[in-house]
Amino acid sequence: MEKEIKRVYEKKFQRDGIEVPIHCILMDIKKPKKYVPNSLHYHEYIEILYSLDSKAQVFINDRIVDFNSGDLVIVNSGEAHGLMFDSDSRYIVIKVLPEIVYSKDQSVFEMKYIIPFIIQNSKNKRCFTKDELQDGYIRSAVTNVFREWETKGYGYEIAMRADILKIFLWVLRYWQEHNLDAVDRFDYPDDILKAIQTALEYVEKNYDYISEKEVAEHCNLSYSYFSRTFKKVMQKSFSEYVNDYRITKAEQMLISTDYSISEISSRVGFSTPSYFIQQFKLKKEVSPKQFRLNYM
Repeated sequence: MEKEIKRVYEKKFQRDGIEVPIHCILMDIKKPKKYVPNSLHYHEYIEILYSLDSKAQVFINDRIVDFNSGDLVIVNSGEAHGLMFDSDSRYIVIKVLPEIVYSKDQSVFEMKYIIPFIIQNSKNKRCFTKDELQDGYIRSAVTNVFREWETKGYGYEIAMRADILKIFLWVLRYWQEHNLDAVDRFDYPDDILKAIQTALEYVEKNYDYISEKEVAEHCNLSYSYFSRTFKKVMQKSFSEYVNDYRITKAEQMLISTDYSISEISSRVGFSTPSYFIQQFKLKKEVSPKQFRLNYM
């Protein structure tokens, strides 16, 4: 992709004014024009793409993967992505908020299974071909989720979550059975996972004014141990994680509010507008002002 690619934030889907944690779409693309997309969208959902009948490519940040009939593609939470089609295509999209797979009310050991799906730019295998999927198990789970979404029978939310968990479990076991390191690399003791979970939840609520020392104390860990552990698990330092989180929140405000650049800088927790602009340009290769103008 040689031309400049925009990143467009997609808000959470709402039904009757309420944000929903699962959103399903049947995409039916007719007579597509083949072109390299000039914008990629991103959101907080983990996205599952299942091809019913297609010949396409999926762009995920800087990666491009083929997407043909019977294939499954996983897009991690927060990753910019888009599709380019070679012919008429039909595919199912399932968008799942991470808390559907785990929540703070569940046993913390489950968190190690969701970490591979929330780290952006993960190098884990994300595209599974029809031959790799083999026996129709995934097709059945995906179509069951979509059918429940469409019919909305009694308890359909529980039914959807059950089949979504089957999909994630299949992916995790595929990695393990094929000697890919995704499972082992995230197989940490419960106390470490609990600390990381606590830290992520704390950042979500306090990202505008937060320090690593403060979070370490909140997790009842020493600063040095917390810093070392966070980087090992999340594959980026705590300051990098918070910086990325703040910039993501700033993107949302630039698109959806009339706040000034200075006000957004303050609201998301940067010390000065000039530092915010510097960090935003470093991450997005465009100034906050130009980013906003791109979507006006």
